[in-house]
Amino acid sequence: MNVLRLLIVLLAGTAACVAHAATGDRLDIDQFRLTWEERFDTLDVSAWGTPPARWIAHTPWYGDFGDARFTDPGNGFPFTTRAGVLRIEARKGSDDVWRSGLLSSVDTAGNGFAQKYGYFEARMKFPPGKGVWPSFWLIGRDRVSGASDHTAEIDVVEYYGRAPGEFRSAAHIWPRAGSTVQESHRHNRHEVANSLTANFHTYGVLIGETDTVYYFDRREIWRFPTPPQYRVPMFPLVNLALGGGWPIDETPNPSYLYVDYVRAYSEAPAATKTPARRASFFSRIAPPRR
Repeated sequence: MNVLRLLIVLLAGTAACVAHAATGDRLDIDQFRLTWEERFDTLDVSAWGTPPARWIAHTPWYGDFGDARFTDPGNGFPFTTRAGVLRIEARKGSDDVWRSGLLSSVDTAGNGFAQKYGYFEARMKFPPGKGVWPSFWLIGRDRVSGASDHTAEIDVVEYYGRAPGEFRSAAHIWPRAGSTVQESHRHNRHEVANSLTANFHTYGVLIGETDTVYYFDRREIWRFPTPPQYRVPMFPLVNLALGGGWPIDETPNPSYLYVDYVRAYSEAPAATKTPARRASFFSRIAPPRR
């Protein structure tokens, strides 16, 4: 009886490992050309782009979100770099206010790095604990200029500390200037509990003319036909927010997000063609968060 029970447990554990392993086609990075890279040997950041810097410490449309204030860069907070790794710190001060950090590669005037199509990737280790909400995401540069009636948003990864064994990727089109176009869809990915906080992983998205494809550790996890709204230059943001609709009364103080690098690639001429277009499955409507 004990042997049988042990066999059942071992088989169940194997099945769980298989279910949680990265699946799908592997991204061949050799088919891409590196166009932009942040290695965090140092950090060139200003609050709002004055003086000009590679990053600014706020969203360029003056919009915060979550339950921690995104803070101007200071001496040792909320950003520090060591051995080529960025640390973003969330801390609750003596005034009982949480503060944290966000980086955007485009400033309020629309200056900075943005790219139409290609592969965007970050290598990160998430903070443990309930209430943390780190993310790596992309926004269309026309959001800053106001040149369109919508906002294109790609959430490459969002991690909610309440669920240490999963992360979420999402695709959004938010309406602006009286537009009625509003579409959202989300994909949840399950992994071994606490593995996302114990180790670094890569999170990426390939925006192509035909399909948009999400990757975890360079293995495909999700794809959908690229909507017209995504055919614009997109720029990366990375942040450690708190809350996201969940309580922060048990959030560890301080909490740290570690970022090894952020990179962008363009497809090389010999890159493999993406599959033919399929009908869009955008269907779920959600209220804007940002």
